[in-house]
Amino acid sequence: MSTLTGTPAVTPQSPLHQRFLAWMGERFPFANALLFFILYLATAAIARATLEGQIQVSAMDLAACLVTWSFFLVLRIFDEHKDYELDCRNHPDRILQSGLITLNHLKIAGALALTAQVLWSLWLDGGIGQTTTAWLMMFGWTCLMGKEFFIGEWLTRHLTTYAISHMLVMPLIVWWLANLAVPGLAYSPTLGILMGLAFVSGFCFEITRKTKGPEEERDTVDSYSRVFSVRGAALIVMALVTGMVLNQAWLILDLTDRFPIWAAVALLMFWLMTITQLARFRTAPSAKGREKNEAFVALTMLAGYAVLIAVVLTDRGPALSLL
Repeated sequence: MSTLTGTPAVTPQSPLHQRFLAWMGERFPFANALLFFILYLATAAIARATLEGQIQVSAMDLAACLVTWSFFLVLRIFDEHKDYELDCRNHPDRILQSGLITLNHLKIAGALALTAQVLWSLWLDGGIGQTTTAWLMMFGWTCLMGKEFFIGEWLTRHLTTYAISHMLVMPLIVWWLANLAVPGLAYSPTLGILMGLAFVSGFCFEITRKTKGPEEERDTVDSYSRVFSVRGAALIVMALVTGMVLNQAWLILDLTDRFPIWAAVALLMFWLMTITQLARFRTAPSAKGREKNEAFVALTMLAGYAVLIAVVLTDRGPALSLL
């Protein structure tokens, strides 16, 4: 029997949908959808801000949010396949590793998600167009990630290069999301800044979650705290958080003639809270502190994207539509 906090126990006799939901609760919680939704909405707002007129908001954006979420589900499924043998040794009690669901179950879920993404892109393009091409570029890089660029043994010895190579998918994701919002959109420097923000934000969170407390370290699991020491890794995360917030501020300056005071206060407040938490972790590292690091960094990411959406909508005003 396997139990998850906040979820009923599941057994091999439990219905498949319950076992799959238990896996999601463990490895891809529904709460994470908020970040993916906000990433799409921020991209859509900024993409449409490069055009003339009011910002158009429609019911189609809800479907686009779900399609966005489905792609990050695919990323999780790719990782589950790539890390399966290692996770069997280090985490044998997980839903997947204990056999309550199988890799084949995840393959089916991934195939359904990919089908939805392709069909939505084709529909928006009215055939194969820029949105579908953007998806192909993004998925092609994802496949290379799944194969660890055919140099997996070398990458595992160079953890920072590994993270950079995998985070390069984030600008490609943003380009696809921009085309979901505005099919055929022309590239602009503003979108380039947003792509940079997505890369820095993703890299920041990746370093954060792999900077462990001393009691979490294992010889078979790589971490940045082992590579750079806890103090060094925490300093790197602090620098990345600062870069992320500065990138958010750069976008606001690019989008508006005047930097709203409320936006500056919001960005500064979340930056201070996160830097304070990371400083505490640096002096007294622990598993609980690592969890707080992840929460504060995620909140700073969410707040930054939310501020960007609010700035664009305040500046241009949304035009609502049911279509």
